[in-house]
Amino acid sequence: MSDKMPQTSPFPAMYGSNVYNKNLYKAKEEDYEGLYYHENNLVSGSLEALIEHLVPTVAYYPDRTYIFTFLLSSRLFIHPYELMSKVCHLCVDQQRLTDPQADKVQGKIAPKILQLLTEWTETFPYDFRDERMMKSLKELTHRLSTGDEAVQQMTQTLIRKLTTLSQYEEALAKINSSVTDRLTVLKTKPQSIQRDILTICSDPFTLAQQLTHIELERLSYIGPEEFIQAFVQKDPLDNDKRCFSDHKKASNLEAYVEWFNRLSYLVATEICMPVKKKHRARVIEFFIDVARECFNIGNFNSLMAIITGMNMSPVSRLKKTWGKVKTAKFDILEHQMDPSSNFYNYRTALRGATQRSITAHSSREKIVIPFFSLLIKDIYFLNEGCANRLPNGHVNLEKFWELAKQVMEFMTWKKVECPFDRDRKILQYLLTAPVFSEDALYLASYESEGPENNMEKDRWKSLRCV
Repeated sequence: MSDKMPQTSPFPAMYGSNVYNKNLYKAKEEDYEGLYYHENNLVSGSLEALIEHLVPTVAYYPDRTYIFTFLLSSRLFIHPYELMSKVCHLCVDQQRLTDPQADKVQGKIAPKILQLLTEWTETFPYDFRDERMMKSLKELTHRLSTGDEAVQQMTQTLIRKLTTLSQYEEALAKINSSVTDRLTVLKTKPQSIQRDILTICSDPFTLAQQLTHIELERLSYIGPEEFIQAFVQKDPLDNDKRCFSDHKKASNLEAYVEWFNRLSYLVATEICMPVKKKHRARVIEFFIDVARECFNIGNFNSLMAIITGMNMSPVSRLKKTWGKVKTAKFDILEHQMDPSSNFYNYRTALRGATQRSITAHSSREKIVIPFFSLLIKDIYFLNEGCANRLPNGHVNLEKFWELAKQVMEFMTWKKVECPFDRDRKILQYLLTAPVFSEDALYLASYESEGPENNMEKDRWKSLRCV
């Protein structure tokens, strides 16, 4: 393998829009061993050439942004364990690791191969939950007669990450079973276990901090590959008839979306549950203050979940209750998260928070928790709006630079350590307090403020019968 051309910019810009411009493809490009460059930026290539471009040589080490971009996007075309197998073969064959006469070459190349493996295990550790990946990793590191300590350190770090992930998944399962148990008790003895949020925490700032704890913890376990694997489809040029059924599912991403839904329903439950109008109004004002503190922290996901809960029909129809609420602060927050013009106001606020994070001097200022459903939607439409391959069958790397850029920004946000003290009692309540179903919310809402029209009356009768 000859020396390779590096990319000149970390993430080359897409040309004008998210849609690949076919005219530019016909414009002057340089073909370099199966790789196509435009203005010195790598824009496409055959899958085999791109895999080769990933593997170091004595005189070459791939750009880190290329490593991330290719490892992220390659799973749309090839299983990670198959990619690892090809990388191992290239390393062994081309760098002559098995040749005892190649000590000088090996001395130069082995640390580079180890560096590539370290970047892979650190950035995409979940790939190595696959036993085939671990087997290939062990075989290749065994051949590297250099830096036994470095190999050991890489392996230990990987195992530690995978162990922590398993513990997190077990903890989530326990929380989910606890919620189910409490919900069963709630249905039979409504007042026996149900406290309200104000008895647990009456300070909006403290509650916003605890919400941020949950958000950052759940963000930290989402692997970058989950954004891609959520949209994986069978590659038409893949001759293997099996589907990508053994891809790790995007379970941590799904758990995070479920948390958003839970928080929305928790807010609605807390508002609809109190019998007295005055108490309901107090809960609404409390959540408005919590939402404002979330905005100030940079926790846009909790902010949007709270607004979503307050805008649910069973809550929004409580006109007498809302009549007792000072809504000026809520109107400002709704304006910030207004979906019109593709969430222009929110995106402006997100850019401001991101800029603050870049220049931050404290962990508190580094926090950026995006409105996650919109982030997924952006990535989904970017994925759908551009072809994975060009007409000549080459991988459209230009698309994947842009995709990787968005995921890399998320990677920066998820690494922030939460600077606030944990309050176990509040966290426990937020994660396990039973929440009403949509029907239960409507029933509670109608019992607080009676039905106003025939449609509501019919629904109320139907719910009471059930």
